[in-house]
Amino acid sequence: MERASQITLFLLLIIHSGVAQNATTSGTDEFPVGVILDLESLGGKMARTSILMALEDFYTVHRNYSPKVVLHIRGSKSNSVEAASAALDLLENYNVQAVIGPQTSSQAAFVSDLGNKSQVPIISFTATSPSLYSGSLPYFIRATLSDSTQVNSIASLIKAYGWRQVVPIYEETDYGRGVIPYLIDALQEIDARVPYRSVIPLSASNEQITQELYKLMTMQTRVFLVHMSPDLASILFTKAKEVGMMKKGFVWIMTDGLTNVIDSTNPSVMEAMNGVLGVKFYTHKSAELDSFTIRWNRRLQIDNPNDPPVKLNIFELWGYDTIWAVAQAVEKLGIKNKTSFQKPAVARNMTSLGTSVYGPDLLKTILQYKFRGLSGHFDLSGRQLQASTFQIINVVGKGWKEIGFWTAENGISRRLYQGESMPEHSGLVPELNPVIWPGTSTEVPRGWEAAVNGKKLRVGVHVSVYPQFMTSGKDPITGATKAEGLSIDVFEEAVKRLPYALPYEYVAFGTTNDTSTGGYDDFVYQVYLKVVSASGLQLSASNLQKVKLYACHDFTAPTFMYALRSILLVAALVKLY
Repeated sequence: MERASQITLFLLLIIHSGVAQNATTSGTDEFPVGVILDLESLGGKMARTSILMALEDFYTVHRNYSPKVVLHIRGSKSNSVEAASAALDLLENYNVQAVIGPQTSSQAAFVSDLGNKSQVPIISFTATSPSLYSGSLPYFIRATLSDSTQVNSIASLIKAYGWRQVVPIYEETDYGRGVIPYLIDALQEIDARVPYRSVIPLSASNEQITQELYKLMTMQTRVFLVHMSPDLASILFTKAKEVGMMKKGFVWIMTDGLTNVIDSTNPSVMEAMNGVLGVKFYTHKSAELDSFTIRWNRRLQIDNPNDPPVKLNIFELWGYDTIWAVAQAVEKLGIKNKTSFQKPAVARNMTSLGTSVYGPDLLKTILQYKFRGLSGHFDLSGRQLQASTFQIINVVGKGWKEIGFWTAENGISRRLYQGESMPEHSGLVPELNPVIWPGTSTEVPRGWEAAVNGKKLRVGVHVSVYPQFMTSGKDPITGATKAEGLSIDVFEEAVKRLPYALPYEYVAFGTTNDTSTGGYDDFVYQVYLKVVSASGLQLSASNLQKVKLYACHDFTAPTFMYALRSILLVAALVKLY
């Protein structure tokens, strides 16, 4: 990916060198800033309205500031190469000193390479993939949250309900893949695992998505975590309902990329999503935010009269605050010199891309500026925003309800504790408001079902000289091996208590009078030979002589040893199966 992007950028630089203007200065009363958005998408249109309103509001408050930021807006056409091409045009022909955008993580990776070469800050308020690491992209600023910041809130939610397996369903992009390593680490810390990863290409047809869902239905895990773009997720949830995966027993969780824009979701899709849980960035309410929301709704409708009305979300607030941060940094920089770019005397690699005179200082000033914006505390000192609070929601009807919060300090709680001590709690289900699960069920799903086409664990059983502990035989009707006794009872009770299904069948090995099959060592050796998946438990007279007669409540020593061995066997199976 990195080498491919470098080759693409090199070709773009060659193409643009032939059409670049020679201008290297800008007026002292103007500070050019580029904006790259997907102007054909709803999200791009919403972001454009927020950015334009932010600039107007800033200079309404600060009329005497000079130079003033002038925006040059370009479209990316939902394409990384187009985004890089737009960035080159802005850098070479308009001498922009900063670029706001682009919107996707893959586009941001391309454009940030150009930012590094030209020393121009690239500030995206929607690119959330953790793969956009600031160490390798020193001029990239993430004016939003990294996807990795939410994984602990998701893990806490899964732990609260006692689920032990989770299947992530994510899109095959930088955005989709970026969070997975962090998610798996967080799940491992709560002793939950990922038995399967469902990866959906952006180009997947409805039929391909349906086939993948049918595949998931054959597995025992019933907890699914969805991390993908809203458009793809809308298809996924609609198809999930069609195939019967939005009924009682299923669990669906959305990452914040989806939950943050839940209010813009089509009502028909919302109905298909009933029962879904989600985590989203929590925005504190204020009179200023309420006033802006009214103005924003009116302005968006004026800018896009043919589009249906949508609701403001956190990304638009981050876009608004980003413009204020850049405009304030420009004022603090106190620009005097007209020269804005230093062009190479001899074009390198057949290009004329220069370096910004103000870029390094502008980057430093933006990172130092902290303020209370519409989105909340806006602090980019760590080259990205930091999450303070996540809200946990439950999709119900054509809307959603709040079921709790998560903070790094307090973990999961039913209500938000601000500036007050939080009572001790277990972090379990009672700490959250009641949930309406898929199928309008109020019963917490156990998170697993017996696999439709899953393999069975073959458990070998050996007739014991103590029949009260273990005996086996054939069912006269089905011909299946049956096993009884204390050891079997303990084993089956332990299996019942597992947090997921463990299909198994008994396989008989030898009889009390059969010496041809060898002893207990030969019996256990069948596991190595893969004749059985696990060996059952027996206790011979010789083995019993080696056991000290410990008392355990009402158990005799042999009884205790059988129970102990059965429990240890099941514990091992949990790790190996």
